[in-house]
Order: sequence, then structure tokens, then C-alpha cells
Amino acid sequence: MIGRQVYTDFGKSLDLLAIDVTGSLIVVELKKHKTPRDVVAQTIDYASWVEGLSPDRVVKIYQQFVEKYGLAESNFDQAFKAKFGYLPAEEDVNSSHQMVVVAAELDGSTERIITYLNDKAKIAVNAVFFSVFEDGGNCYLSRAWMIDLGETEERAINIGQKEEWNGEYYASFGASTEGRSWADARKYGFISAGGGRWYSKTLFMLSPGDRVWVNIPKTGYVGVAKVIGNAIAVDDFKTKELELLGSCGSVEEWGKDDAEYMVPVEWVYSVDERDAVNEVGLFGNQNSVARPRTSKWRHTVDRLKSGWDIKG
Repeated sequence: MIGRQVYTDFGKSLDLLAIDVTGSLIVVELKKHKTPRDVVAQTIDYASWVEGLSPDRVVKIYQQFVEKYGLAESNFDQAFKAKFGYLPAEEDVNSSHQMVVVAAELDGSTERIITYLNDKAKIAVNAVFFSVFEDGGNCYLSRAWMIDLGETEERAINIGQKEEWNGEYYASFGASTEGRSWADARKYGFISAGGGRWYSKTLFMLSPGDRVWVNIPKTGYVGVAKVIGNAIAVDDFKTKELELLGSCGSVEEWGKDDAEYMVPVEWVYSVDERDAVNEVGLFGNQNSVARPRTSKWRHTVDRLKSGWDIKG
């Protein structure tokens, strides 16, 4: 969360402003005391303002948020790193945006509008429903998303892009101190992610036969592989020779949400990190897996195919 009651240039205040691990800004509007259709229109209105925010303006909004609510972490970069584990690149901050309506329920008309905007206009807008109930003296809070989060996030990545997807998947492989390493991935044939559902859930987009190009953030592209199996928990991937991965989060140890998940692959071509391809103009993103629809992605694939002499 980077802002609350954020005052816009047209004299209104949006309820909440957040940022995710990719740098995408998220407008969060609460339905309370608003008519159903008005809340969607208002959310889109705020998003039109958010789209034009510069990274400097985003930092200023966060600083105002800190001062108003007395937050401990006053530096935007350090707060981002504390939450997501790395410093944000300036070009990633507000590289896309999303909209979320928070409500106890929505009428059928509003649900149809949100569905239409997603399916036909490819706009990244979603709704999350919260309900509070009591049972036997215990109080519970339930949450349900109207549209799968992965779909909304993918639309956000591709905001403003009109190109057709070229059929090639992108993967971000982050080495970790918990046991994940690129050397292991090359040797044993996998890509992986974990430490939270946001990081691991996009692995499930991959199916046997898909081709995926692998980038290590801040290092460069290190390989391309053919997927040979669906995503599975590290517990099921381990072999006797792979006990070193035991320090990666198992389901038993870390729970289903935070566990490490693996996608078995067959490397078509891979290189050591020292030989990674890292050039200006190549596509980059923090999503574990994505289907980019940008001219930069098409250029990236063509460049890597040429450099690695890969046909087809």
C-alpha cells in the first residue's frame, strides 16, 4: 500500500493506491455508500489519472502516505525492497496499472460491466468480495475474487499493447538463498518459483510442449527450454540426487501457498550466468511466467534465436 485517500488533479480522492512486485499500480475503490455502477465508472476515472503518474510522483504520494500515517519505512525504494526483496527499476514503476473494486456484493449489472471490460476491452479491472461471519464464538473473514488474479495481472502487463501473442513464454528465474540456483536448474531440468502464491501461481500457465525463454533479473537471458511436465511442488520433484533442494520450501514445511513449485523442462539451449544475454531493448518483467504481447518481446525472441542459432 502506498497511498490512502490520494488527492487527484481533478479534485477527488481515490480510496487506496497500491503497487505490486512488477511495479504495476493498483487503484482500490471501496463500494461503501456508492451505487454499484458509479463505483466502476469512478474507478476507471481514477485509473485514467494514475496512468499518467511519473515515478517521481509515485514516490511523492508514498512519502505523503508515510507522513500522514506515521509509517516506519519512509524511503520508497527501501519499503519496496522490504516487501518484495529487490529494489525497483525506475522504468518499472507504473509501467502498467490495475483496478480493484472492494465490496460485500455487486449487482448483476456491475458484474456484467466488469466481465465485459476484461473480456472485450482487455482492461485490468477486478472485484474482490469480503464477508464477515461468526460461528461458535469465532469470527471469520472470507475473501473471493470475481476474476482469476492471474488473468487480471496479465492484462495489466499488456495494457496498451495491440500485438498478438507470438506463442513464446517468458520466465523470470530468481536465484535465492533458500536453495534455488541456476546451476541446479540447468543440471536437473527445471524452472521454479516460491515464497508466495503471487510468485508461483503463473508457473501453472505452462503445459507440456510449451517453449519458455528464461531471464535472470539484472543478469540477463540464460536459456530456452521445452516444457515436459506440469508445475508440481518441490516435494514431488525431488530425487535422491536432488536432496540439495530440500532447503527450498516444501509443502509440509512452508504450506501450499509459500512452498516452492517446479516445472520440469528439457533445455534447448542454456548458458552459465556469466554468459547471459543482457542488452538494451530486451523484454524484462518480474512475473515468474508471462505471455507478453509487446513488440519488445517479439524483438527479444528474434534476437535470442539469432544469437543462439535456434530455428523455428
